[in-house]
Amino acid sequence: MIFRLPLISFISLFFLLLSTIANAQTQNTFTGWGALFSTYKLNNKFSIHFDGQARSTDELKDMQSYIIRPGLNYHVKDNMIATVGYAYIGNHRSVMDVDGWIPEHRIWEQFIFNQKFTLSNRPVTLQHRFRLEQRFMGQPVIDQNELVTDNFEFAQRLRYFARSIFPLSETANFTNGAFLALQNEIFVNIQNAPNDSFFDQNRAYLALGWRLSPKFDIEAGYMNQYILGKNINTVNNIVQVAAYVRL
Repeated sequence: MIFRLPLISFISLFFLLLSTIANAQTQNTFTGWGALFSTYKLNNKFSIHFDGQARSTDELKDMQSYIIRPGLNYHVKDNMIATVGYAYIGNHRSVMDVDGWIPEHRIWEQFIFNQKFTLSNRPVTLQHRFRLEQRFMGQPVIDQNELVTDNFEFAQRLRYFARSIFPLSETANFTNGAFLALQNEIFVNIQNAPNDSFFDQNRAYLALGWRLSPKFDIEAGYMNQYILGKNINTVNNIVQVAAYVRL
């Protein structure tokens, strides 16, 4: 089971190499992301998911986008969760030097499969997440010197996410202390690709975190986001701070 995460990394690298060959022009950016991921248990079968995120522009100058993403979880088994939800994304855009906020609405469905195993006398978790998104992306136009939404374009995207948490101290039951988090997520377009390609982006992430209690984690780390564009690819170097709440 532990070898699955390196396999994911190799698959991601393969897609990155293909996309780099297809489009060699690449820009580099540096941004900051803040995120809160929370779960509130309703009963043995249902819980509420919520995550909120804020992301900066290049060089941390301004706000680039924010995400509000609630959902309803159904706990199929102790290690399996099915979710349906909605997401609102506000994106700061500029057209001919006119700035404004353009929305994107998403309906999303996902399935999570959690694995647990022991490595070096430490309980290690490995989460697999499959998410399907129906995206309604606002298209900006200038109206009376203001940037407004003209219409919405529809697209569908599939995401595969894997995340592993490794406690830094030997313990039989990890309830508090430092940990390493390693994750990777691959995005592919399956309908009306905005970049006219199957591959959309990849996010590789490494973080150092602290579990304050079984209900609360906080972490900070580096994410490398590779985005395949129509004409210019982007390598986004991200410093991320995230909190995880389980109630």
